[in-house]
Amino acid sequence: MAEAVALVVMLAACGGGGKDGAELSEQAAAGRTLALRSGCASCHGEDGAGDVGPPFIGLYGTNVELADGSTVVADDAYLSRSITEPGAEKVAGFDVNMPTNGLTDDEVAQIVTWIRELGPKEPGS
Repeated sequence: MAEAVALVVMLAACGGGGKDGAELSEQAAAGRTLALRSGCASCHGEDGAGDVGPPFIGLYGTNVELADGSTVVADDAYLSRSITEPGAEKVAGFDVNMPTNGLTDDEVAQIVTWIRELGPKEPGS
């Protein structure tokens, strides 16, 4: 645990992989660390740029087309639900099934904060 805290502090001090080199908040840096440690990065990319899973960079606040043809705004509620219920709302064009995870509500909130800080805008702005 102390190693994870040290990594979070180091990432925050060094900018921690924010969009365009911007610094991440402590919670967002912790979310990035969790994403790396929990396997999220293997599909969504180490810095959130995407791969076999949708990208996190520029996601927050945008309209996301789902596999069923509907759209949803990528806000805190949608992102949290996508992490805790991976099959509930699949993104169109991404056929890989995201595995379930054992993240706590606090850990999910940290990852959502990281995605928010990588995003272009607040929903509705």
